[in-house]
Amino acid sequence: QVQLVESGGGLVQAGGSLRLSCAASRRTYSVYGMGWFRQPPGKEREFVASINWPGGRTYYADAVKGRFTISRDNAKNTVYLQMSSLKPDDTGVYYCAGEPSGNGLISSRYDWWGQGTQVTVSS
Repeated sequence: QVQLVESGGGLVQAGGSLRLSCAASRRTYSVYGMGWFRQPPGKEREFVASINWPGGRTYYADAVKGRFTISRDNAKNTVYLQMSSLKPDDTGVYYCAGEPSGNGLISSRYDWWGQGTQVTVSS
């Protein structure tokens, strides 16, 4: 079982930046594809970004392209989401997830999830 713990959320003004981190409990995380998802208030969870193993390919939702960057540090078993030019529509609970195929595709089956971290962007 892989445990994922997110951190780095908070309150930020529109136009600001935040960096989310997701630490994995097991070294075998290194073969997993990793993704970030978010759930806006009153809405369903949606895909934000993902990255394959070992990190050569990344995928982004259209709403965040050019503003968010996903990366991973395999030596630290950690994946990051750098968020810039934040908008109020980016508000939500952000979840880190892992999938065992290593492909990190939008359509991959993400089996492991963190508890989420709140991001609030004020206008």
